[in-house]
Amino acid sequence: MLAKTFGCSVFGVNAALITIETHVGQGSKCHLVGLPDSTIKEAILRVESSMKQMGCFFPRRKVVINLAPANVRKEGSSYDVAIALSIIQASEQIYLPDLDQYVIMGELALDGIIRPIKGALPIAMEARKNGIRKIILPLENAHEAAYVEDMEVFGMETLQETVQFLRGKSFHKPIQVKQHVRESSVHKLDFAQVQGQDMAKRALEIAAAGGHNLILIGPPGAGKTMLAKRIPSILPPLSLQEAMESTIIHSIAGKLGVQQSLINQRPFRAPHHTISSTALIGGGSNPQPGEITLAHHGVLFLDELPEFSKHALEVMRQPLEDRIVHISRARYAVEFPANFMLMASMNPCPCGYYNHPSKDCTCGPEVVQRYLNKISGPLLDRIDLHIEILPIQFEEMRKQNTNETSQHIYERVIQARKIQENRFAKFPMVRTNAMMDGGMIREMCPLDVHSEIRLKSAMNKLSLSARAYDRIIKVARTIADLAESDNIALEHLSEAIAYRSLDRENWGG
Repeated sequence: MLAKTFGCSVFGVNAALITIETHVGQGSKCHLVGLPDSTIKEAILRVESSMKQMGCFFPRRKVVINLAPANVRKEGSSYDVAIALSIIQASEQIYLPDLDQYVIMGELALDGIIRPIKGALPIAMEARKNGIRKIILPLENAHEAAYVEDMEVFGMETLQETVQFLRGKSFHKPIQVKQHVRESSVHKLDFAQVQGQDMAKRALEIAAAGGHNLILIGPPGAGKTMLAKRIPSILPPLSLQEAMESTIIHSIAGKLGVQQSLINQRPFRAPHHTISSTALIGGGSNPQPGEITLAHHGVLFLDELPEFSKHALEVMRQPLEDRIVHISRARYAVEFPANFMLMASMNPCPCGYYNHPSKDCTCGPEVVQRYLNKISGPLLDRIDLHIEILPIQFEEMRKQNTNETSQHIYERVIQARKIQENRFAKFPMVRTNAMMDGGMIREMCPLDVHSEIRLKSAMNKLSLSARAYDRIIKVARTIADLAESDNIALEHLSEAIAYRSLDRENWGG
């Protein structure tokens, strides 16, 4: 007898529908075909043990299990449940009506318990795309997949429970999820806890409002990391589309918590500087998303930037520009989204005290320059705001003045984002000023005569590239949005130019 059901294979952030066909006939050997990897081949042992636990047997006849299409490589253990059910049906042990109406995924333990899988959300989306409206998943993954509209998602805990459900012997309601509400999250870290550093706070506000990349330069203990860790408290909440995209990424990477259904906070990733380029960008024999993709729609914070591998930093250049990571292998290629906001911090020199107001730097000019050269010019060009931080004085630390809270900054950021949302209404792929291309800059960011002269002077004095020119205008546009100004004024442009510390001729000289 022939039995058929469906599963899905995940590639990058997308999935492909897989048909599981099983035939039981005369003979005595089991054949698993359709380009399965070794993990899938081992499924036969897990399936046999699970079937015994529920009183069924693995047929001692010729069993052919085909995973179609045969030219697509299948990987992982998530086909176990579908294979077990198709064998039970094909061997005529239990009749399972409508088996071919479901996408079924899950890994089996030897006792028949169904273990969670990766990629439940893209799997459910692919099922709907192919006209299949019912899906059976491990209970831990069901809430995640239930956010896909027009899908009936059933969460199961054991193989026997799944069989009883398909026989109509037990009743399960489709998983229901609460409607996604865009709410700002409560953060323990608040800008009100930071004394002084007004210029840095202002720069972080601009970065959050326009989605700009930013680097903080200052001596040890000046507060670089403290400031960076508070930026999530002023970022706007995720829209439903952004939350779904972030959830897909964390799902395929296996980063979702137990029974976590949807990512509701913007990611904040802070990898250690010993990270490899593959872990940062993504890749591997079976390509997995790296830190820059896990930071999609959020923040990637690189503390002590010069300590990172030069190769790892240089391979970030293309994703920072295109907001996509392309990973090619001999037999296929995948793309991972990487629309993140880069935040970095660094000391001004190896000892950390170059330009310090009270401590002497022990590094010579050549040592300082060599240290700064670890960050290449093309990478710095892609960072919009360069902020120099100096340590605050004792008197300033002891002031009793009430500092501005993150909530107040957040409200200004939200207002600026609304202005950008209206501006880019006809460009659905553009959400912030930082995402504008050259044509949009010319159309939406006109400069008056005085601003043109000021920018030309800065370009000549700082020897800025064309990319830096565009980024200065983007930052100026965000500053104007925070001021609720329709046009970029001279003071907005001048402030944007001031945030280019590392372009100064005398830095490190």
